[in-house]
Amino acid sequence: MQLKTVIFTDMDGTLLDHDTYSFEAAKPALEKLAERKIPVIPTTSKTFAELLDLRLTIGLNGPFIIENGAAIYIPHGFFEQKPAGTTWQDGYWCKTFISTKGYWLKQLDIVKLEFGGEFNHFSNMDISEIQQSTGLNEISAAKAAQRQFGEPVLWKGSEERKREFIKAMTERGANPLEGGRFIHISGDCNKGTALTWFMEEYQRQIGEATQAIALGDGKNDIAMLEAADIAVRIKSEHHQPPVLDKEDNVYTSTLPGPAGWREMLNQLILEN
Repeated sequence: MQLKTVIFTDMDGTLLDHDTYSFEAAKPALEKLAERKIPVIPTTSKTFAELLDLRLTIGLNGPFIIENGAAIYIPHGFFEQKPAGTTWQDGYWCKTFISTKGYWLKQLDIVKLEFGGEFNHFSNMDISEIQQSTGLNEISAAKAAQRQFGEPVLWKGSEERKREFIKAMTERGANPLEGGRFIHISGDCNKGTALTWFMEEYQRQIGEATQAIALGDGKNDIAMLEAADIAVRIKSEHHQPPVLDKEDNVYTSTLPGPAGWREMLNQLILEN
């Protein structure tokens, strides 16, 4: 009997095309996963507001992990019992891992004294500026701005100065994560911690051994890929695949974005 599987997927550059945000190439695999009742859990830097509509567009109605592992939202009825350690919030069972973003905005104001015009960040941008830096339309950009736990920083300076900025924020207690476009500043959370918590709760509730397959393309996916039983690095036309310490059960797609997503899930589970 095939081992039960849960899919954890990054969004931008992985399930969604880096430039167009299309998931068209992944649709056949998504449909097969739905038929087999294999959960697909968006695990992303995106916000709660962004995920509400995006999940429906893609055809996903299960749990989702937001803001690089800051919180997990689980629909009522997904589990038979209330998930351990969750509270009822916005129509979902919610497990949070860190405090809200206000503290990090104060810290960014402090480091602006040293790094001045070398970066900008969402709370300092109007919607048109967020649109310009993300390629999102006005409605989507407004949802992207509704962050609860962390703050995306758009770096404008050199690579060397970026490393110094990341060091300065780390010394202030932040856990900076570099995504495809932004440096995400938040507390000590990551996609891997959220994946591990969810898998423990999932196995507790269903009473069966389950494997986690994680797919991602960026540095902020490393913890998720390391925590999964099977790690899939999705090829990017914009940067090198993330470097992992994990050596076993690590795969890299030959195709980028959603085409690579479909390619690897077909290879690993759907065509077996």
